[in-house]
Amino acid sequence: MARTLMALALLLLALRVHSQRTFPELVGETADGRSVRIPGDVQAHYAVVGLAFSRKAQPLLEAWAEPAYRRFVAHHGLFAGTYDADVWFVPMFVGMNKNAYEPSLRRFRESADPDVADHVLFFKGEIDPFIGPLELNDKDAPYFFVLDAHGNVLHAEHGLFTVDKLDALEEVMLQ
Repeated sequence: MARTLMALALLLLALRVHSQRTFPELVGETADGRSVRIPGDVQAHYAVVGLAFSRKAQPLLEAWAEPAYRRFVAHHGLFAGTYDADVWFVPMFVGMNKNAYEPSLRRFRESADPDVADHVLFFKGEIDPFIGPLELNDKDAPYFFVLDAHGNVLHAEHGLFTVDKLDALEEVMLQ
């Protein structure tokens, strides 16, 4: 009986590892002109990545920005200092929105809080490499992912900001 349970546990673990999604490489530009690759340039044990790839999703991503910044970057919260995470908010300029990339980046450079600006990564490119692997099924919603140091997606949330969703992202990094 014990061997059967052990074999079942190992099988479930193998299936979980095998079915784990990998975050596709995303190359973006910071406000100061640096190029950053996710997950390649992740320096921490974890990365929290927020993506928005439509105009409707953009304000929803911005609604996540302050509470996520406070929790994961400024380390406000009961457990916030117990994990190491790189945090990126990524407005994605895809399709017809590619034309808005330069003006948006320019406006952001002029008006952004420097502390927050260090965590915003502008992406201009194709969305197709991200849709399938990350299951981006709702273009009008922002998506948040917790990645490990190898780019494996450990947890995902999408949609309107809630404290419960923020807690769920953090919980993965506390394990």
